[in-house]
Amino acid sequence: MRIKSTGLGKTELIGHIENIKRVDDYLVISMRTAEPVRWHVRIALTPKDIRQMIRAGLSGSNVVYVLSKLFDKREAAPLKEY
Repeated sequence: MRIKSTGLGKTELIGHIENIKRVDDYLVISMRTAEPVRWHVRIALTPKDIRQMIRAGLSGSNVVYVLSKLFDKREAAPLKEY
């Protein structure tokens, strides 16, 4: 997974999802970044956030893309800008 933030300038973090678990009324996603720094990042999603993600994921060509890449094991080339 590639992660960018306006707070990091042009720095791109490389990381992976470690765990997803329910904590009270939240879905907590734990991520570890490996490059260029080692961070433990946690995201707490509310039910509203989850609905928005599902709605965005099911829109238009996103479904076709996800289904076509579901079993593709090749690593994607880095994006120039996103």
